Amino acid sequence: MSQALIDGQVDLLVIGAGYQGLSAAYHAARQGLKVQVIEARGLGEGASGLNGGQVIPGLKHNPETLCQILGDEAGQRLADFSAGTADAVFDLIRSEGLPVEYQRDGWIQAAHTRTAMQAAVQRHREWRQRGADVMLLNEAEISLLTGASGYCGGWLDRRAGMVNPLALVVELARLATRCGAGLLLDEAVTRLQSRDALWAASTDRGRTLLAKKVLVATNAYSDGLIPGLARSLVWLHSFQIATAPLPAELLDQVLPGGQPVSDSRRILVYYRRSPDGRLVMGGRGPMREPQSAADWLHLEHAMLRLFPKLQGTPITHRWFGRVAMTPDYLPHLHEPEPGLLMVAGCQGRGIGLMTALGPCLAAYAATGDAAVLPFPLTPISPIPFHRFRRIGVAAHVAWYRMLDRFER
Repeated sequence: MSQALIDGQVDLLVIGAGYQGLSAAYHAARQGLKVQVIEARGLGEGASGLNGGQVIPGLKHNPETLCQILGDEAGQRLADFSAGTADAVFDLIRSEGLPVEYQRDGWIQAAHTRTAMQAAVQRHREWRQRGADVMLLNEAEISLLTGASGYCGGWLDRRAGMVNPLALVVELARLATRCGAGLLLDEAVTRLQSRDALWAASTDRGRTLLAKKVLVATNAYSDGLIPGLARSLVWLHSFQIATAPLPAELLDQVLPGGQPVSDSRRILVYYRRSPDGRLVMGGRGPMREPQSAADWLHLEHAMLRLFPKLQGTPITHRWFGRVAMTPDYLPHLHEPEPGLLMVAGCQGRGIGLMTALGPCLAAYAATGDAAVLPFPLTPISPIPFHRFRRIGVAAHVAWYRMLDRFER
């Protein structure tokens, strides 16, 4: 895929080539907008290329909680939108014939305690009332579907599934450029200035790009470009491991139902089987950059706790990425100045959420009509004492790990 710079000013400059930025660029270019995408790293080097591949509809909050937080109208609107985010991904793959490995047999949220199972019952009730294809799993059923030890039940959402996350990023970039969007990689925007009804973006290569509107799609990799944005987010490292391809006798015992799983622990783990038969497992890692393979040992321990028969199975791949959380566990949509838009905060739902947001963001860039947006614009709210947040998060992670270890 060749890089390209669009001549002259553009209608929309997209900063960040992840799911959000590329989906918005693709849909905006399809509508005839002149679009330029610029990415500080290589394609897929951020969270979009390094995540767990789980395509999960909905949000962290149940629909009734969204209505309590946002009010009935806005809450219902966001719940309705979030219900279709997985559809947006799988429909795009199928309609465009994208060469992206995917599977849509559902997703399991596994309950490790009776309290967690009660939460699953509540979530099931709310989504079932909305017509979602979901079901509760008892202890025997979740054991049969996952092959894992230690769960007392769970919740199966058949709307969900999994994809090869990096392949999806690459194909979104191909779709966007095929529709005429420009794409620049390994070039960072260092400054944004409003200039005579336009935005001027200066880059670290001495370039200045002019745009009518700007979408800052940097999420967990936001820095000081937008005042307060990075300080409104809590970023965490998500570490992952992959085993060697499992032999046939183990494939019948490890995730035989084929669904990806996330569990209910405070420091959760999530896992899936890759198309070539590997177990891929992820979870929270250290707040610092990894220093050795020992930084992934907590995942190996979790793997053997769930699947003791994998003792001795080689770990062939280890990687990590950064994810963004918001204090209220909701995605945040900001427009601090006219024509300067951004969305941040995925809470583990980024593939579906950010891909589905693309058409909405493109429509807003084209029309300026906020009615096309699935949730309201809000001011950027930096977290008080944000510089100390990492220390607090690290302490909470250590405490939660201890609680999870002893909780039954």
